[in-house]
Amino acid sequence: MSARSATGAVLITGGGRGIGAATARLAAKRGYAVCINYANASGPAEALAAEIRQAGGRAFAHRADVARQDEVETMFTALDREFGPITALVNNAGLTGQISRLDAAEPEMLRRVIEVNVLGVLTCARAAVKRMSTRHGGAGGVIVNISSAASTLGSPGEYVWYAASKGAVDSFTIGLAKEVAGEGIRVNAVAPGMIATEIHASSGDAGRLERIGKTVPIGRPGEANEIAEPVLWLMSDEARYITGEVLRVTGGR
Repeated sequence: MSARSATGAVLITGGGRGIGAATARLAAKRGYAVCINYANASGPAEALAAEIRQAGGRAFAHRADVARQDEVETMFTALDREFGPITALVNNAGLTGQISRLDAAEPEMLRRVIEVNVLGVLTCARAAVKRMSTRHGGAGGVIVNISSAASTLGSPGEYVWYAASKGAVDSFTIGLAKEVAGEGIRVNAVAPGMIATEIHASSGDAGRLERIGKTVPIGRPGEANEIAEPVLWLMSDEARYITGEVLRVTGGR
């Protein structure tokens, strides 16, 4: 088994790009050993893991569909073997699907978004709790779920299903936090607003970031690092009395 990090081991789902990648880089700088999860494209995740190792950190990439229990368990077992017990989980993997009205949306796309954004969060959190909880012999830990400002804005005419999935993440965060608070686990969420990542282009509207970014009260879209920083803060001992919260990081939107 590899030597353990002084900070601990963190699993970041959807960690190869965007907010996940920014969080992985910052976690490594803060001393975490990092498992970078990806679902399909191995290139960015493997390159990021290599980048972290070249900088003196510890990281590896692992492919898993977060909505599949068997693949999630295999991933957590690999993390156990590589870095020891998990101390932090960042549930970042998520999909929007193609922008449209609900009545024009493809049923298969709706199903997949809910599978990844909701079932994936529950499945990964379940595996983490079984390892972190003092009830199961663990030493405690932290879970940070990546929600979205869409959970309260609703995203009409774009992807109301995505907004609904993130509303579920908010509810889950509150409930699980109360469920495991006495077992050494803190559970919080960060709800980003308009952030400059590839998710906008992948939704089918390449101009969305520029168009809506102008309406943000602070005057610009956010950067991925501006989400990674509050995520790492919630993982830190500075946030030791914070659980069950959904922190909006939206530039005032």
